[in-house]
Amino acid sequence: MLQRPDFALAVCAALVLAACQPRSEPEPDQPDEPVFTPQALEFLPVDWEGLSGWSEADLAAALGAFRRTCDRIVRRSDSDALSDRAPWAGRVEDWRPACLAADALGDDPVQIRTFFETHFTPARARSLDPETGETALTGRLTGYYEPFVQVRTQSGGDFTQPLRRRPDDLVTVDLGLFDPDLSGRRIVGEVEDGRLVLYKDRAEIEAEDAGEIFAWGRPIDVFFLQIQGSGRLVFPDGHQERAAFAAHNGLPYRSIGRELIQRGELEAHAASKAGIEAWLNENGPEATAELFAVNPRYVFFQSQALTDPDLGPNGSSGVALTPMASIAVDPAHHAHGVPVWMEVSALPELGDWSGLVITQDAGGAITGPLRADFFWGWGETAERRAGSTRSDAGWVLLLPHTVVARLFAAQDPV
Repeated sequence: MLQRPDFALAVCAALVLAACQPRSEPEPDQPDEPVFTPQALEFLPVDWEGLSGWSEADLAAALGAFRRTCDRIVRRSDSDALSDRAPWAGRVEDWRPACLAADALGDDPVQIRTFFETHFTPARARSLDPETGETALTGRLTGYYEPFVQVRTQSGGDFTQPLRRRPDDLVTVDLGLFDPDLSGRRIVGEVEDGRLVLYKDRAEIEAEDAGEIFAWGRPIDVFFLQIQGSGRLVFPDGHQERAAFAAHNGLPYRSIGRELIQRGELEAHAASKAGIEAWLNENGPEATAELFAVNPRYVFFQSQALTDPDLGPNGSSGVALTPMASIAVDPAHHAHGVPVWMEVSALPELGDWSGLVITQDAGGAITGPLRADFFWGWGETAERRAGSTRSDAGWVLLLPHTVVARLFAAQDPV
């Protein structure tokens, strides 16, 4: 939610005057030290021995995920904040030594564990409600995956729902280009009569054929593909491409599962993907279209070659996701590229689980300081597990020593 609508109007005017041309981001003034701002996260000291399962964990996948993030981090200036919205994470210079050391590592498990213990200090995260003062050491963990979607190049039979590319008239405004205080905040719309207005909703997009169509799928499959944000398209001849997230229309997401519960059509325990799909199949195309229209948010895709089938789609951090080693977080509270030791009360089919993951993605429903979405991968097992992931999870962040020293020195004693 924008806190300064008057400024947003000014942005819209500036955007029109600039004829929607991209502009380079100004260099903000850098403080001598990252500023610790009281926020919804606190950090508590913890020893490596306090990380349940750490000494036996397989850390190879997380190391690979960390390296991919580091490829982007090391190209930035040392004085850059890792995240303008999460200044507690420090600057690029704090992370560069670990990134360079990670690049030189082999695949020996002992060396990998030693690397993390040498370059990082664990800090347990605790959420803080600034209004009530209440704290919590765990947050909610859900799961997501990359679906396989059968598609056709032409509409016909069951394949009547289009996959659309980003329309030319859709405008995304990075407010941070105009005011550093709004870094990371964006608004989406289209220009009408010299004004930036809300973009079309789902029904209007379908009615006006906004966006070039590049494939056709079953309506149910395409709708759930939009919820996941990306997927692997399977064509009749067997070849696969990736439908990667390109943009959304900027309108809020509304859950069709919650809508069916409110209508009395489904019980809460049955409002899973499988339960919703069964209801849609039973009620037919007209009911399907009416229910989908309840959710005004619409996702546009771009088609990509599936160059490495062992990696997932790019997360919002710009790097490919790694199954069971990447999580989506709220960028209002977290920086991308941070290793997190997660202690999960119960993962589907695995039970109590601890493991190392990297913050590499974000999602519209992922909000809060200890809220995360766990990337399971692709295929039937990943889909099944993602659909039933509802767990409590504790967070221990692995941070460069310099970052932890500043955090513990700046925040109130605990």
